[in-house]
Amino acid sequence: MSPEITHVYLMPGMAANPTIFEYIKLPEENYKIHWLEWQIPNQKETFSSYAQRMCEFIEYENVVLLGVSFGGMLVQEMSKYLTLKKLFVVSSVKSHHELPKRLKLLKVTKAYKILPTQLIGNIDLLAKYAFGETIKKRVDLYKKYLSVDDKRYLDWAIEQVVCWEQEKPHPDAIYIHGDKDIVFPHSCGGKCIIINGGTHIMVINKYKWFNENLPKLIES
Repeated sequence: MSPEITHVYLMPGMAANPTIFEYIKLPEENYKIHWLEWQIPNQKETFSSYAQRMCEFIEYENVVLLGVSFGGMLVQEMSKYLTLKKLFVVSSVKSHHELPKRLKLLKVTKAYKILPTQLIGNIDLLAKYAFGETIKKRVDLYKKYLSVDDKRYLDWAIEQVVCWEQEKPHPDAIYIHGDKDIVFPHSCGGKCIIINGGTHIMVINKYKWFNENLPKLIES
Protein backbone atom coordinates (compact mmCIF):
# COMPACT_ATOMS: atom_id res chain seq x y z
CA MET A 1 0.00 0.00 0.00
CA SER A 2 1.33 3.43 -0.91
CA PRO A 3 2.67 5.34 2.13
CA GLU A 4 0.64 8.35 1.02
CA ILE A 5 -2.59 6.49 1.66
CA THR A 6 -4.53 7.48 4.78
CA HIS A 7 -6.56 4.64 6.26
CA VAL A 8 -10.04 5.62 7.41
CA TYR A 9 -11.93 3.33 9.80
CA LEU A 10 -15.70 3.74 10.14
CA MET A 11 -17.71 2.48 13.13
CA PRO A 12 -21.53 2.24 12.84
CA GLY A 13 -24.10 3.03 15.53
CA MET A 14 -25.89 0.75 17.94
CA ALA A 15 -27.17 -2.47 16.35
CA ALA A 16 -26.27 -1.17 12.89
CA ASN A 17 -24.08 -2.92 10.38
CA PRO A 18 -21.38 -0.99 8.49
CA THR A 19 -23.38 -0.80 5.27
CA ILE A 20 -24.68 2.51 6.66
CA PHE A 21 -21.43 3.82 5.17
CA GLU A 22 -22.07 2.43 1.68
CA TYR A 23 -22.39 5.93 0.18
CA ILE A 24 -19.29 7.36 1.86
CA LYS A 25 -16.68 7.67 -0.88
CA LEU A 26 -13.29 9.35 -0.52
CA PRO A 27 -10.65 9.88 -3.24
CA GLU A 28 -9.05 6.46 -3.66
CA GLU A 29 -5.66 7.91 -4.52
CA ASN A 30 -5.47 9.34 -0.99
CA TYR A 31 -7.73 7.26 1.24
CA LYS A 32 -8.59 3.65 1.97
CA ILE A 33 -11.88 3.07 3.82
CA HIS A 34 -12.27 0.19 6.27
CA TRP A 35 -15.57 -0.82 7.86
CA LEU A 36 -15.61 -1.88 11.49
CA GLU A 37 -18.32 -4.21 12.83
CA TRP A 38 -19.79 -4.74 16.26
CA GLN A 39 -18.45 -7.78 18.09
CA ILE A 40 -20.44 -9.71 20.66
CA PRO A 41 -19.20 -8.54 24.08
CA ASN A 42 -17.72 -10.94 26.56
CA GLN A 43 -19.60 -11.55 29.79
CA LYS A 44 -19.42 -8.45 32.03
CA GLU A 45 -16.97 -6.82 29.62
CA THR A 46 -16.32 -3.17 30.41
CA PHE A 47 -16.58 -0.45 27.77
CA SER A 48 -12.85 0.19 28.17
CA SER A 49 -11.84 -3.44 27.62
CA TYR A 50 -14.23 -3.72 24.67
CA ALA A 51 -12.65 -0.61 23.14
CA GLN A 52 -9.20 -2.15 23.55
CA ARG A 53 -10.41 -5.31 21.85
CA MET A 54 -11.84 -3.31 18.95
CA CYS A 55 -8.45 -1.64 18.52
CA GLU A 56 -7.11 -5.01 17.41
CA PHE A 57 -8.97 -4.51 14.12
CA ILE A 58 -6.95 -1.35 13.38
CA GLU A 59 -4.13 -2.66 11.21
CA TYR A 60 -2.33 0.59 10.40
CA GLU A 61 -0.71 3.52 12.18
CA ASN A 62 -1.88 7.13 12.31
CA VAL A 63 -5.35 6.32 10.99
CA VAL A 64 -8.58 8.32 10.83
CA LEU A 65 -11.30 6.94 13.11
CA LEU A 66 -14.95 7.93 12.68
CA GLY A 67 -17.86 6.68 14.74
CA VAL A 68 -21.59 7.29 14.53
CA SER A 69 -23.96 7.49 17.53
CA PHE A 70 -23.00 4.76 20.04
CA GLY A 71 -20.11 4.06 17.69
CA GLY A 72 -19.07 7.66 18.29
CA MET A 73 -18.87 6.96 21.99
CA LEU A 74 -16.85 3.83 21.27
CA VAL A 75 -14.26 5.55 19.06
CA GLN A 76 -13.68 8.11 21.80
CA GLU A 77 -12.81 5.21 24.10
CA MET A 78 -10.69 3.53 21.42
CA SER A 79 -8.71 6.72 20.88
CA LYS A 80 -7.18 6.27 24.33
CA TYR A 81 -5.22 3.31 23.00
CA LEU A 82 -4.33 4.51 19.49
CA THR A 83 -2.28 7.20 17.80
CA LEU A 84 -4.70 8.83 15.38
CA LYS A 85 -4.44 11.28 12.53
CA LYS A 86 -8.00 12.46 13.15
CA LEU A 87 -10.97 11.44 15.30
CA PHE A 88 -14.51 12.15 14.11
CA VAL A 89 -17.61 11.74 16.28
CA VAL A 90 -20.86 11.93 14.30
CA SER A 91 -24.46 12.08 15.60
CA SER A 92 -23.28 11.26 19.10
CA VAL A 93 -22.52 12.89 22.45
CA LYS A 94 -19.42 14.61 23.83
CA SER A 95 -20.05 13.48 27.41
CA HIS A 96 -22.70 11.86 29.56
CA HIS A 97 -24.10 15.33 30.27
CA GLU A 98 -25.55 15.44 26.73
CA LEU A 99 -27.55 12.25 27.12
CA PRO A 100 -31.32 12.88 26.87
CA LYS A 101 -33.47 12.71 29.98
CA ARG A 102 -35.03 9.38 29.03
CA LEU A 103 -31.61 7.71 29.03
CA LYS A 104 -30.54 9.40 32.26
CA LEU A 105 -33.75 8.10 33.81
CA LEU A 106 -32.90 4.57 32.70
CA LYS A 107 -29.64 4.88 34.63
CA VAL A 108 -31.22 6.25 37.80
CA THR A 109 -33.97 3.64 37.87
CA LYS A 110 -31.73 0.87 36.48
CA ALA A 111 -34.57 0.11 34.07
CA TYR A 112 -31.96 -0.59 31.37
CA LYS A 113 -31.50 -3.98 33.03
CA ILE A 114 -34.98 -5.07 31.87
CA LEU A 115 -35.51 -2.88 28.80
CA PRO A 116 -33.29 -4.78 26.30
CA THR A 117 -35.28 -8.02 26.56
CA GLN A 118 -38.16 -6.10 25.00
CA LEU A 119 -36.02 -5.15 22.01
CA ILE A 120 -35.43 -8.68 20.81
CA GLY A 121 -37.80 -9.31 17.96
CA ASN A 122 -39.15 -5.76 18.18
CA ILE A 123 -37.32 -3.92 15.43
CA ASP A 124 -39.71 -0.99 15.74
CA LEU A 125 -38.58 -0.26 19.30
CA LEU A 126 -34.98 -0.97 18.39
CA ALA A 127 -35.21 1.48 15.50
CA LYS A 128 -36.58 4.16 17.79
CA TYR A 129 -33.61 3.85 20.14
CA ALA A 130 -30.99 3.40 17.41
CA PHE A 131 -32.21 5.87 14.78
CA GLY A 132 -34.81 8.01 16.53
CA GLU A 133 -37.70 7.07 14.27
CA THR A 134 -40.25 4.29 14.08
CA ILE A 135 -40.14 1.51 11.55
CA LYS A 136 -43.38 2.76 10.04
CA LYS A 137 -41.45 5.63 8.49
CA ARG A 138 -38.52 3.72 7.05
CA VAL A 139 -39.25 -0.01 7.24
CA ASP A 140 -36.90 -1.02 4.42
CA LEU A 141 -34.10 1.13 5.79
CA TYR A 142 -34.18 -0.56 9.17
CA LYS A 143 -34.39 -4.05 7.79
CA LYS A 144 -31.29 -3.29 5.75
CA TYR A 145 -29.13 -1.51 8.31
CA LEU A 146 -30.21 -2.85 11.73
CA SER A 147 -28.93 -6.40 11.87
CA VAL A 148 -27.12 -6.81 15.20
CA ASP A 149 -29.95 -8.27 17.26
CA ASP A 150 -28.02 -10.52 19.63
CA LYS A 151 -29.58 -10.21 23.11
CA ARG A 152 -26.22 -10.18 24.89
CA TYR A 153 -24.99 -7.36 22.65
CA LEU A 154 -28.16 -5.27 23.10
CA ASP A 155 -28.19 -5.70 26.88
CA TRP A 156 -24.56 -4.65 27.01
CA ALA A 157 -24.82 -1.77 24.50
CA ILE A 158 -27.72 -0.01 26.20
CA GLU A 159 -26.02 -0.31 29.57
CA GLN A 160 -22.83 1.25 28.17
CA VAL A 161 -24.77 4.19 26.69
CA VAL A 162 -26.75 5.05 29.81
CA CYS A 163 -23.78 4.45 32.15
CA TRP A 164 -21.10 6.20 30.08
CA GLU A 165 -18.91 8.24 32.42
CA GLN A 166 -17.09 10.65 30.10
CA GLU A 167 -17.21 14.05 31.80
CA LYS A 168 -15.76 16.34 29.13
CA PRO A 169 -15.50 16.35 25.32
CA HIS A 170 -12.48 14.62 23.84
CA PRO A 171 -9.96 17.45 23.29
CA ASP A 172 -8.88 16.20 19.86
CA ALA A 173 -12.20 15.01 18.47
CA ILE A 174 -14.05 16.71 15.63
CA TYR A 175 -17.73 16.55 16.56
CA ILE A 176 -20.30 16.66 13.75
CA HIS A 177 -24.00 16.86 14.60
CA GLY A 178 -27.30 17.50 12.88
CA ASP A 179 -29.62 20.19 14.17
CA LYS A 180 -32.60 17.86 13.65
CA ASP A 181 -31.16 14.93 15.63
CA ILE A 182 -33.90 13.78 18.02
CA VAL A 183 -31.94 10.88 19.52
CA PHE A 184 -29.26 13.19 20.95
CA PRO A 185 -30.96 16.63 20.81
CA HIS A 186 -28.52 18.35 23.21
CA SER A 187 -25.27 17.82 21.30
CA CYS A 188 -25.07 20.89 19.07
CA GLY A 189 -23.51 23.08 21.74
CA GLY A 190 -19.84 23.71 22.30
CA LYS A 191 -17.16 22.98 19.75
CA CYS A 192 -19.15 21.19 17.07
CA ILE A 193 -19.78 21.29 13.32
CA ILE A 194 -23.52 21.66 12.78
CA ILE A 195 -25.21 20.26 9.68
CA ASN A 196 -28.45 22.06 8.93
CA GLY A 197 -31.31 19.62 8.52
CA GLY A 198 -29.15 16.75 9.67
CA THR A 199 -30.95 13.96 11.52
CA HIS A 200 -29.57 11.01 13.46
CA ILE A 201 -29.14 9.10 10.19
CA MET A 202 -27.45 11.91 8.29
CA VAL A 203 -24.46 9.71 7.50
CA ILE A 204 -26.91 7.94 5.17
CA ASN A 205 -29.03 10.76 3.78
CA LYS A 206 -26.45 13.57 3.97
CA TYR A 207 -23.57 11.48 2.65
CA LYS A 208 -22.69 14.07 0.00
CA TRP A 209 -21.72 16.50 2.76
CA PHE A 210 -19.35 13.93 4.24
CA ASN A 211 -17.86 13.00 0.87
CA GLU A 212 -17.15 16.65 0.16
CA ASN A 213 -15.96 17.76 3.57
CA LEU A 214 -14.22 14.80 5.21
CA PRO A 215 -11.04 15.08 3.06
CA LYS A 216 -10.73 18.78 3.91
CA LEU A 217 -11.27 18.11 7.61
CA ILE A 218 -8.81 15.22 7.62
CA GLU A 219 -6.07 17.33 6.07
CA SER A 220 -6.81 20.52 8.01
